[in-house]
Amino acid sequence: MTLKPLGRDGVEQRMREIRTRMDAVFGRPELPAPPTEVTRPPIGDFSGAIGSSGPLRPMNPFGASVRVNMNPAPEAIRSMIQSAAEKHDLDPQLFESLVAAESAFDSSAVSSAGARGLAQLMPATARALGVTDPFDPEQNLRGGAKYLSQMLKRFGGDVSLALAAYNAGPGAVERHGGIPPYKETQTYVRRILSRYESMKGVVGGR
Repeated sequence: MTLKPLGRDGVEQRMREIRTRMDAVFGRPELPAPPTEVTRPPIGDFSGAIGSSGPLRPMNPFGASVRVNMNPAPEAIRSMIQSAAEKHDLDPQLFESLVAAESAFDSSAVSSAGARGLAQLMPATARALGVTDPFDPEQNLRGGAKYLSQMLKRFGGDVSLALAAYNAGPGAVERHGGIPPYKETQTYVRRILSRYESMKGVVGGR
């Protein structure tokens, strides 16, 4: 038997026949889907809120590393915060921001250092402020407001220094001549001021 060469056309025809048979037996493999187009934000698209005057203002002017608890206080706790703040001549929004940072409005909160309640009072500080039950929301808030008021008076009304003293103690603020170089305290002060400024902006914009 003499075999004849198929030639180029014959070889291609034979290959098509083989592929057709293989597809019938094994199925045709699925081709990968074409890549989808990625939509990129336009240059200059900043994450911020547009004020009534037009220009962008940052959501968190104190830096992305500072998380701000903007959850509103429960109504019952907010009422007690308002009462305690007014009794000690504090801005209620400032005091609410402090309580938000200290305990996130959890009256049963206990820190690793032993601070307790909504305003996170240390046992010795609570006793000095006349607080007999630091887990009683009303007592705790009255004590916290009284202490913050004392710190504001001690540092000439400087809110940043008063907050730093609330967190790190007045002695640390006096030794360092300002906010102590403790990361926790510096973040704490920025967090409260950020929430406070945001609250004032919301109320002022209504």
